[in-house]
Amino acid sequence: MLALGTLLPHASIAQKTARQGIYRDYSRCLPDFLTGLAREGARRREAAIAKLTNAASVAERQRWVTKTFWELVGGMPERTPLNARTTGSFERKGYRVEKLVYESQPGLMISANLYLPTTGTAPYPGVLFQMGHATNGKAYPLYQTCCQGLARLGYVVLAFDPMGQGERTYYPGPQAFLTRLDADEEHTRPGRQMLLKGRTSTRLQTWDAVRSLDVLAAHPMVDPKRLASTGTSGGGTNTMLLAAVDSRLAAAASSCPNTENVAIMDFNTPGSTDDAEQNLVNSAPVGFDRWDLVYPLAPKPFLVAVSERDFFGTYSPRYISNGLQEFAKLEKVYQVLGKPECARWYSTPLPHSLAYAMRLEIYRWFERWLQPTPRVIDEEPETHPEPDEQLFVTPHGSLVNDFGSVTPFRMNRDRQVKRTPIALNSLIRSDAPPVAAPLTVLGETRFRVSRIEAVEFASAPSVWAPAWIYRPAKEDPAKPVLVLLEPAGRVEWAEGKLYDQLAMAGYVVCAPDLRNQGDLRPEFGRGVRGHAASHNSEEHYAWSSLILGKPLLGQRVTDIRAILQGLRSRPEFARRPIAIAASGFTTVPALFAAAIDKRVDRLYLSGGLISFEELCQVQDYREPFGNFVPDLLLHTDLPAIAADLAPCPITLAGAVDGAGRALPVERMRAVYPESGPAAHIRLEADARWNAEAILQWARSRP
Repeated sequence: MLALGTLLPHASIAQKTARQGIYRDYSRCLPDFLTGLAREGARRREAAIAKLTNAASVAERQRWVTKTFWELVGGMPERTPLNARTTGSFERKGYRVEKLVYESQPGLMISANLYLPTTGTAPYPGVLFQMGHATNGKAYPLYQTCCQGLARLGYVVLAFDPMGQGERTYYPGPQAFLTRLDADEEHTRPGRQMLLKGRTSTRLQTWDAVRSLDVLAAHPMVDPKRLASTGTSGGGTNTMLLAAVDSRLAAAASSCPNTENVAIMDFNTPGSTDDAEQNLVNSAPVGFDRWDLVYPLAPKPFLVAVSERDFFGTYSPRYISNGLQEFAKLEKVYQVLGKPECARWYSTPLPHSLAYAMRLEIYRWFERWLQPTPRVIDEEPETHPEPDEQLFVTPHGSLVNDFGSVTPFRMNRDRQVKRTPIALNSLIRSDAPPVAAPLTVLGETRFRVSRIEAVEFASAPSVWAPAWIYRPAKEDPAKPVLVLLEPAGRVEWAEGKLYDQLAMAGYVVCAPDLRNQGDLRPEFGRGVRGHAASHNSEEHYAWSSLILGKPLLGQRVTDIRAILQGLRSRPEFARRPIAIAASGFTTVPALFAAAIDKRVDRLYLSGGLISFEELCQVQDYREPFGNFVPDLLLHTDLPAIAADLAPCPITLAGAVDGAGRALPVERMRAVYPESGPAAHIRLEADARWNAEAILQWARSRP
């Protein structure tokens, strides 16, 4: 048995363990990195807004907003036949309801109720009513109440179901018109998949509103010069989305929308992330944010009505303060255009809702700007919400089951894309790690026959990846240094566990944490516990990273590149081969890192995703959102990356499909052939992750 002094001098142990405060607050690394990106985006946008000092500069900004919006969300769709038809109607005191079906895109059907006044004289102003995230969509009682109230006041109102709500439910529960998920996830589940092929649910929802406005504007009882949009919560935000792209709006009223920008100076990680259509991917790097959406509407009347309680009850702690700051900037634009009275901020102390006072404010706003002879509205007209079934435009409440509507999932699944080459580091926006001081030893200790170093690798501004390096008593320079990546981070550290077992077999083992893993999991953001807890997740940090222009996958790849660089910076490892073994979702960043680094000796990928195309083939997919990258399938996929790594040997052990189901070797072989151009790829049926499997792979001939 080797003496301790042979492994590590006693003085060195005492020196390292006696130091205090040698470890960073790693839970701050990801928040600090994103905060830097948010501030860069905020400065970029604020510089542009400050230049809006005359009508010409405002007009230029308005054109830029509309153009940039369509670029960010995946391009403006083509106007196709609406194929509108009426499936029924009923009449109530002061108004009639017609039941409509039309197509915003070929085969993608929209269910809508058209409220037509039966008093007064046409043409009437037309109001597009956009729903918040109620699972029953247009049938939600408060939404019905507002639509009935507007109709009785002399407005034609078109109320339509958004994607995933009401009769457009795509993930149904026991009742076809009610989801087994919730409205947010109905939007987001297909929205994540759309990103891979260069589209977004923002694009889909905005285009639904544009085509719904087409239906409303074309009605013979509607004055097309007096069109407006309103809605609460998600409907308020969707009203802002419509304002960004449709100049036909004569007025708008957004109730309880998400009016907090993401890229702000006082950034509260992970930022004001929301469901898919409200997250503007890659917007911060170009200086675009949520409040830009309403700039094209100016100087037309815009009302934003907010719940003061939303700063802690629904949205984030900066919801009100940032909203007020941004509204002040918008007011200046209205002043520049000579219409300061056309922008109004209204607030209520009551919670997030289309409550009575909110509805009255909307009625008064439209009365002021859309009626030739405005009336004083002190009370809401009498209203009586209907049962859900009374408003159905389909026999059983499902456009999919009753009329064969396509779904966003099917549209994305069946969409064929042509791939164009791109540099992988550009695609995932992975930066080269800093060269200076790439590795620091923070402490040292030992087990029976191995010594252990606590180290950190400088990865990016404000980011250091912590790791343990296990070094055997006798090192063989012919054996590769093993970098082990696991979904939960460096958890197999204890005596007799995985890292120790591999070290006892004579291998140097580096076990790191990557961003949003292990010790690099971020601290909770500020604010009410419910909001902070729900947003401290892979999902929200992945959205935040995408909005700020640095996909979480790319950040993790940068971490791995920093680890490889740091290991090579040590003289004793400089000439040794380095191999990567990864399990679960870490197989994806491991493959990308190896493809970018080009010097990895071999790869062992256990239980990882077989391809991103597979993620688009199943409705209920299972893959952490941190691995999603916009436009990825427009350029490459995992099999293509693996093929391009030849001759680097790759072992795929127990790959899984999009639903997380283990695949037989025959199914894997259809995607990753073991002969021909991909002869460097070896397939194994089982996703083994233990010392025996890793040693067998490490000892195999490259």
